[in-house]
Amino acid sequence: MSILYTKNLTKKFGGLTAVDGVNFQVEQGELRALIGPNGAGKSTFLAMLSGRLKPTDGEIFFMGENITTLPSHAISRKGIATTFQITSIFPGMTVYENIWVSANSKRGSLNPLVHHSNLRDVEEKTEEILKLIDLKDKSDVLASNLSYGDQRLLEIGIALATDPELLLLDEPVAGLSPKETREMSGVIESLAGERTIILVEHDMDVVMNLAEKVTVFDSGKVIAEGTPEEISHDKEVIKAYLGEE
Repeated sequence: MSILYTKNLTKKFGGLTAVDGVNFQVEQGELRALIGPNGAGKSTFLAMLSGRLKPTDGEIFFMGENITTLPSHAISRKGIATTFQITSIFPGMTVYENIWVSANSKRGSLNPLVHHSNLRDVEEKTEEILKLIDLKDKSDVLASNLSYGDQRLLEIGIALATDPELLLLDEPVAGLSPKETREMSGVIESLAGERTIILVEHDMDVVMNLAEKVTVFDSGKVIAEGTPEEISHDKEVIKAYLGEE
């Protein structure tokens, strides 16, 4: 079943149409990549799915519900979590505390009278996420002291701690070293099937190795969609983005 779909989704900034009438759907448990040249509309599209930008026209449906007009915090509570191109963490808190606060946010509020040791389910969730993102040995390290690659992993951990149905990843390997890129790819791959993931990425090796299906944007429109193999041989995609050989 489609966990998310859009109808004629459009975003205009004055006279510029950044996303132009996009009809899109992703299936439950799928890992979908969005690719395209800079300015193609990918990140704007993702921002509308997360509620950070409101569409000029069109609709967004998540798990059968119209979420088009919902604010970002309400969309997050519905089960959509997002990581951004610019890392969004709590730098003055430890790795453990970053994950713990996010996991505890599912309760709806922070109760200062309840000690964290009494919140066994939150602790267990935090430990689970730390193992998943391979940062358990750095749980007591301040987030500000992590390498850039580990900060990106921590951001994914923060998103996962809210237990989302849909994870939106905006260029997760941008700026990472080859080693960090492999580590990030491994974490994303480990999530495949357990979560639905929409991945905006420019690294074609990452896209081709991880994605089940690829959607190609150009000038705000979807110009192609298919498996990585199909996309790599699509003449229109090669001309618009991948480049002629």
